[in-house]
Amino acid sequence: MTTKPKVLFLCTGNSCRSQMAEGFARALRDDLEPYSAGIETHGLHPHAVQVMAELNIDISHHRSKLLSELQHIPFDLVITVCSHAHESCPVFPGNTKVIHAPFDDPPKLAQSAPNPQAALDCYRQVRDQIKNFIQNLKL
Repeated sequence: MTTKPKVLFLCTGNSCRSQMAEGFARALRDDLEPYSAGIETHGLHPHAVQVMAELNIDISHHRSKLLSELQHIPFDLVITVCSHAHESCPVFPGNTKVIHAPFDDPPKLAQSAPNPQAALDCYRQVRDQIKNFIQNLKL
């Protein structure tokens, strides 16, 4: 029996981008074992939960985790989804491959939105980019 590759989506606060990536990977890919974590923890962002629910993907049970909580897992692939995480990414043991797939920060994009609907559109835009990335990810 072949084990599925263990994939970690790493972000600064594990509140939006990495959580959405894990959610999409769990929903759309049965060929990998996804996880997410952060260099810090900022809590799960409610707008990330909301826009994922629009696509029938429930990440409301996720929680913001520190990378150190997953140190016992031998990851095959680590994907940094923001520049800070990429710059702060520790060295992983063994043959862990690390790639950088940066996405804009939805809360930062939403700061300049003129209204709540436009703010949510910022989350949707990044969500859709992450979905496309997950669907096309080659292992």
